[in-house]
Amino acid sequence: MTEAQLREQMCRLAQSMFDRGLTGGSTGNISARTADGGLLVSPTGSSFGRLDPGRLSRFDAQGRLIDGDPPTKEMPLHTAFYETRSKAGAVVHLHSCHSVAWSLMPDVDEDDFLPPLTPYAIMKLGRVKLLPFFLPGDPAMGEAVRGLAGKRSAVMLANHGPVVAGKDVEAACNAMEELEDTARLAMLMHGRAPRQLTPEQVRALVTKFDVEWDA
Repeated sequence: MTEAQLREQMCRLAQSMFDRGLTGGSTGNISARTADGGLLVSPTGSSFGRLDPGRLSRFDAQGRLIDGDPPTKEMPLHTAFYETRSKAGAVVHLHSCHSVAWSLMPDVDEDDFLPPLTPYAIMKLGRVKLLPFFLPGDPAMGEAVRGLAGKRSAVMLANHGPVVAGKDVEAACNAMEELEDTARLAMLMHGRAPRQLTPEQVRALVTKFDVEWDA
């Protein structure tokens, strides 16, 4: 994929998520690795519904901004994932409603944010870590991700929103949507004692689909 095609893909997928209400206003940010080891990043204050491929922030392989508008203030989150997960080709951060709502629930497991309701969240995300609340743009968010030592591909920032890393932009966006769908299911089923996947079923999924699973 050429850089021009990558720019178009980032903006197209971002607009799709915006159009379906997965993030609103000027919330959310997205980044992707370029072929030369640099990064393309959505600019600060930009809307997923109106990203301009030609104005994406462009970083070189040494992390220097070389073109485009100033980047999102959440760069510490993005760089932390790239630095700790060698396979990461893209990172997406949204303010999706149901995942944020689920992060507010007092009985949520911090080490396993999503209950095992469907196989696909396990297959696409592994275990999701719930991180505490940070002020937006706080570099401490990146340090919290680094503290996981690359063991999680997805985290949930309490009262804020999810962050997902994937092998490429499409994979990261698909995993992000699975996270939000599972959080929505969790909210719908909360207090109803739903029939969850058993530990044995989870282990079978992890084994069959070679899922990263931080025990």
